[in-house]
Amino acid sequence: MKIKASLFLCVSALVSSTSALTISEINGNKYLSPYAGQTVSNIQGLVTAKGSAGFYLRSTTPDDDDSTSESIYVYGSTAVSKVSAGDIITLSGKVSEYRSSASYVYLTELTSPSAISVVSSGNAVVPVVVGKGGRAPPTEQFSALDGGDVLAVPNNVSTISKANPVLKPGKYGMDFWESLSGELVTVSNVRAIARPNSYGDTWVLGNWEVSGENERGGLTMRDKDSNPEAVIVGSPLDGSKNPTDTKLGDLIGDITGVITTAYGYYALLPLTALTVTGSNTTAAAATDLESTGTCCGVTVGSYNVNNLAPNSTTLPKIAQHIAQYLKSPTLVFLQEIQDDDGPTDDGVVSANKTLSTLVQSIADQGGVNYSFVDIAPVNKEDGGQPGGNIRVAYLYDPSVIRLRNANPGSNTDANEVLPGAELKYNPGLIDPSNDAWDDSRKPLAAAWETLDGKNKFFTVNVHFTSKGGGSSIEGDARPPVNGGVATREAQAKLVSEFTSSILAEDSSAKIIASGDFNEFTFAQPMETLLAESGLEDLDEIAGIATTERYTYLYDMNCQQLDHMFVSPALAKGAEMHHLHVNTWVSYDDQASDHDPTVALLNVCS
Repeated sequence: MKIKASLFLCVSALVSSTSALTISEINGNKYLSPYAGQTVSNIQGLVTAKGSAGFYLRSTTPDDDDSTSESIYVYGSTAVSKVSAGDIITLSGKVSEYRSSASYVYLTELTSPSAISVVSSGNAVVPVVVGKGGRAPPTEQFSALDGGDVLAVPNNVSTISKANPVLKPGKYGMDFWESLSGELVTVSNVRAIARPNSYGDTWVLGNWEVSGENERGGLTMRDKDSNPEAVIVGSPLDGSKNPTDTKLGDLIGDITGVITTAYGYYALLPLTALTVTGSNTTAAAATDLESTGTCCGVTVGSYNVNNLAPNSTTLPKIAQHIAQYLKSPTLVFLQEIQDDDGPTDDGVVSANKTLSTLVQSIADQGGVNYSFVDIAPVNKEDGGQPGGNIRVAYLYDPSVIRLRNANPGSNTDANEVLPGAELKYNPGLIDPSNDAWDDSRKPLAAAWETLDGKNKFFTVNVHFTSKGGGSSIEGDARPPVNGGVATREAQAKLVSEFTSSILAEDSSAKIIASGDFNEFTFAQPMETLLAESGLEDLDEIAGIATTERYTYLYDMNCQQLDHMFVSPALAKGAEMHHLHVNTWVSYDDQASDHDPTVALLNVCS
């Protein structure tokens, strides 16, 4: 996603000619221009900035209406050389609506510029202030078409391009940025709230009021608040390059640039490259939750290790995280363990080498000598990187716990809860032939006990289907498409049926369901799980502040895809930490794209 204003595609319409309009009249107070497809003439404006394929023009007769942008992008590379920033010009052109994908919001432009006449030069170009002393974006809602929630189901019930709503820039974030389309703005005291992509495109905040701010300086996604006040900084207009090693919370200083739409987002294209003026330490503190080696102090970790294979360069760092930051939990839920030859597609499905290599590296770095257990998937049936055969797995400390009456099932055997709250297979997969698990990881259910044969507890290790196929949070579809949400809903129901069946046999059963759910607790699949599983959210139990509940960075948001849920019998005295060993570092320094979590639980009977 290299954000730049250099492409054009005209939306066809009946062509007519209109003269003596102002730029704000061309833009109108909606997303689409009322003059789209028409040729306009004698348009006057101040050139505020230039790019390689066009320039930005601000009205010299503003209307004092915040819902109508006073600026517009003039597309045409041959016209760029005819003007300079500070020129007041008149020109003719065609009002066009452009987007590079049908899933994006349109950008209103003037194309095929002609009859360019410079009225005067050397005029002052003063950016519009966004932030303190100027206009500020709303902090919770994106669009009136979302019905109050970007995660509302069903998704994609309307589109910006068809509804073309009247802009309410004081209430909706997308309306705010749309009302500044084409405008030269300045933003002060900028800080990064995510890692940049490979082009240096970086999500930022300025000195305006925000909601959901976490201790690191990022914005945490919360119920009905996905942070529309953020904006992504795209490719500089002068051709320079933004840094690609910026980290969450880094300070950038001030930025002057133009607001546009590109690749599904509202973007700020700076006049020149960003400069980091202050950098956060990357050090995340190790947990102080440590196993006591007894039933009253069992520690449980959970970690999506991002396509881990025996030869993964990240393996030693993953092992270090488990040994030194999670302090060798008694039990570790792992997701995205690949088979023994990684993405090589040759029919190998065993992960014994992958897990053995990880276990050895953990021990080499001062950790526990773990045992491990998994059930290899059917070749090519569990999704993920082609050839990798990712699956969930457990590491466990054999000096503290063991599988209760170990009797592993196959990759096609469906686990069942037997009378007396015992498992048919231990470990065993939950309903692996169900269509809900097509191209997705099957949950691995297990029963454990301490070495004296007492203190039974159950676990369900999950990795729900991904959000692939979703649409941009600032895209045309409203509410945005939450890719895979219906599948995750079905998966949540299956897991809930299993855990509730354990509780039906033993209402005081101790159950932990953890892993990468690929969903937020305030989205419908997880609301279903919490309503039907008999389990409780450990973040709530442990009193983790909502702004500190994150394990992943995506777009402008610190967000939580990885969760731990426990039955009521495990709630008393439970503690929990999210270890930000990956979200706080640069892209090149992360071992995984997820942070691990660790909890301290009492499993005593």
